[in-house]
Amino acid sequence: MNPREHPFWGCLSKPTLLVSFLLLLILSVISSSNQRSFPSFNYSHSSSSFGFPSACDFTKGEWVRDPDPPRYTNTTCFAIQEHQNCMKYGRPDTEFLKWRWRPAACELPRLDPARFLETVRGRSMAFVGDSLARNHMQSLLCLLSKAERPKDVSKTGDDYFKQMLYSTYNFTVAVFWSRFLVNAEQADPDGPTHTGLWNLYLDELDDAWASQIGLFDYIVLSAGNWFNRPSVFFERRRLVGCNNCLLPNVTDLTKRYSQRMAFRTVLRALAGGHGGFRGTVYMRTLSPTHFENGTWNGGGDCVRTRPLAGGEARLEGLQREYYEAQLEEFRAAEKMAARGKGVRMRLLDTTAAMLARADGHPSRYGHWAHENVTLYNDCVHWCLPGPIDIWNDFLFAVLQ
Repeated sequence: MNPREHPFWGCLSKPTLLVSFLLLLILSVISSSNQRSFPSFNYSHSSSSFGFPSACDFTKGEWVRDPDPPRYTNTTCFAIQEHQNCMKYGRPDTEFLKWRWRPAACELPRLDPARFLETVRGRSMAFVGDSLARNHMQSLLCLLSKAERPKDVSKTGDDYFKQMLYSTYNFTVAVFWSRFLVNAEQADPDGPTHTGLWNLYLDELDDAWASQIGLFDYIVLSAGNWFNRPSVFFERRRLVGCNNCLLPNVTDLTKRYSQRMAFRTVLRALAGGHGGFRGTVYMRTLSPTHFENGTWNGGGDCVRTRPLAGGEARLEGLQREYYEAQLEEFRAAEKMAARGKGVRMRLLDTTAAMLARADGHPSRYGHWAHENVTLYNDCVHWCLPGPIDIWNDFLFAVLQ
């Protein structure tokens, strides 16, 4: 039977169809206007670079129940830093471990340790950024631990600059601590808000990582929270402004300025092959914080035990501005790289997925209860194991 000959169609006149179409159009507009809590971006490599159909966009999806056990535990992984070892320090629930990220139009494969190491055989990867970059690298070490335990080949005893070698695969993974990515020095350890005052040289790379980056095939770049600190800004070694520095006759350009300019400097330098770099840059986007019922130093905490529902997860205010600036600067650098320096730029847009995971932070379970620590309730870093492991699922998918 022709579908148009079905009795259902016989009861619909042309005017009725027109009215129905208009109603659907109106409802669609209303629906889209109510879903603007998170910006939608269409970056150019969301299909072929991931090896998935063009309709697949990892940034859109939901957290669904996962019956599988964690891929590692705090007793099977050697690389978990104390402050992210939530189970060791008494976190009473495991509900936060029972979810996986499911993109709207495809499945996100879990990182296969042996396949990952085979893919990067004979190469090297550097994680560059703040403590969340280190958190990311430690998650990768834990996920790969089922295939091989690496050797520590660090050139110093400083945990902020670690290098690990997977001998079987001749693969080196390193982390370079760089709070702001650009050159920075602490001008006052106390500062106007008792969190220190920093001098940021926004057009100069941090030599701690930039001097060695030409030795690596992959760079995983990220930064964020340190830009909230009071800082004085310099360009061409001249003072141009500050963020909350409270210095006389210095223009407050706000923290948004320094965050954008730092990413601009770093991304464009890498896109242009700074230091002989000819590899692939993966820029991981903003990792949301989830302090509720107070600020980080004013009683705020993150005590949820399951992901936020769709309507509860909103990227707003400064976090949204940081995120949008990252994407804009990434796109500009991506265009530069496309002009033939031999550098590839890839985006790890994990922000939307992590926005809902207010349950995945250590909170008070990154230390013993009696300990006096700076960030008592930690709603910045992520428990290991935990939702942060999908950052490496994203990375695995991009590498394929």
